[in-house]
Amino acid sequence: MKLISNFSQEGFQMKITAAVALKQGDPLVIKNVNLNRDLKSDELLVKTVASGICGADIQEINGGPTGFAPIPMIMGHEGAGIVESVGSSVTEFQPGDHVTVSYASCGTCKQCVAGRPYACERMNELNFGGKDIDGGTRYELDGQPLSSFFQQSSFGNYMKVQARNVAKVTKDVDLKLLGPLGCGLQTGAGTVLNDLKPQPGDGIVIFGTGTVGLAAIMAAKVAHCDPIIAVDIVDSRLDLALELGATNVINSQNTPDVPAEVNKISAGGVEFGVVSAGINGLAENAVRSTSIYGTVAIVGGAFEGKFNLAQDVLIPARTIRGVLQGSSLPKLFIPKLINLYQTGQFPFDKLVKFYDLADINQAIADSKSGKVIKPILIMPE
Repeated sequence: MKLISNFSQEGFQMKITAAVALKQGDPLVIKNVNLNRDLKSDELLVKTVASGICGADIQEINGGPTGFAPIPMIMGHEGAGIVESVGSSVTEFQPGDHVTVSYASCGTCKQCVAGRPYACERMNELNFGGKDIDGGTRYELDGQPLSSFFQQSSFGNYMKVQARNVAKVTKDVDLKLLGPLGCGLQTGAGTVLNDLKPQPGDGIVIFGTGTVGLAAIMAAKVAHCDPIIAVDIVDSRLDLALELGATNVINSQNTPDVPAEVNKISAGGVEFGVVSAGINGLAENAVRSTSIYGTVAIVGGAFEGKFNLAQDVLIPARTIRGVLQGSSLPKLFIPKLINLYQTGQFPFDKLVKFYDLADINQAIADSKSGKVIKPILIMPE
C-alpha cells in the first residue's frame, strides 16, 4: 500500500512518543514520530492519558484477520485523554474536556444516517485501512508516512481524532481507567443491553471470559438475567466470572458436551447466547445451548462453523446474528457504563492492570498468555 503524506507545512508538525509496529509480527518499538497537528474543522487534538490494549491490536500486529495490515503503523484504539485543541466547527468539546475515543465511522453512508454507525459501510476502510478519512496520513517517521489505526492510534501520547468518534466523560472517575470503554467493554456490555435486550429472568450463556465476555456477564447481571452461565477453559477466569455476576460456570475443557450441561442448569436451554471468542466450535455449542426461539450473538467469530441448519436453526426457530461494537452509540452508551461503574454495577476495574508505554511488549505478552485480562498503557508526559 502506498501512503500519501500530508506533511506539507513544517509548522504543523509536533513530536510525539509512540509505540510503532515496524514489521509484521515483530515487537513494537518506542519512537519519536511526527504528528501533523493541523486540525480539520471537525477534528480534536487530544493528549492521550492512557490506552487499553485490545485483541484487535494484537491481531493487527500479526497481519490482521486477512493476513495483511498496512504496517508500519501506530496501533491502539481504546484511547482516553484530555482535549488540547478543537477544529473550527467543533462545538461539543472544548480544551480541558476528558474524553474517550471509539470506533470510526463516516457519518454519511446509509447505515450511519440510519443511526447505526457501528455498521458503517466504510468500517473496514476507516478503522483498519491505515489512512485518514481523506486518504492521507497524519504520522511520519524518518521522512516516511506511518499508518494509523481506527482514525486514532492511541499507542502514543497525542492523537488527532474526529469529533464524531469521541465521547465526553465525567471528571469524577480516573481517566486512566476509561479507554477500554471505547471498544472491548462497550462491545460486551452493549451486546447484552443494546442488542439482545433480555428481560429479567431470561437465561444467558456466554462463551469466553476475556474483556468482552466478562463485560457481557456484568451487563447480564444488570439486566437481571438468570441463569448467567460462563464457559471458558481457564479456571481463574471462571472464578472472576462468578465474582462479577455469573451464577454458573462450565470449564469446557473438562466438559465433553457443553449444551447438555447448560440444559442441566436450565431445562430446555437458555434464551440467549453470546460468543465472545473467535474459536472454532463455540458458535455451534452456543446455538445448541439455547432454547426454542433462542438468539445467539456472534461477537468474536471463528472463521467457520458446522451446523445442521434444519436441526440447529430452522426447527427450533433460533436466530444467529453478528453484533458489531455492541450496537453501541459511544456518546450515549459510554456515559451510561460509567454511571453503572460509579454505582457499583459494572466493576470493570477488576479486569485491568496498568503498564507504562515503554513496557508495551510485556503487556501484550501478558494479555496473550491470559495472565492479564485488560492491560492499560499509561502514556509518558
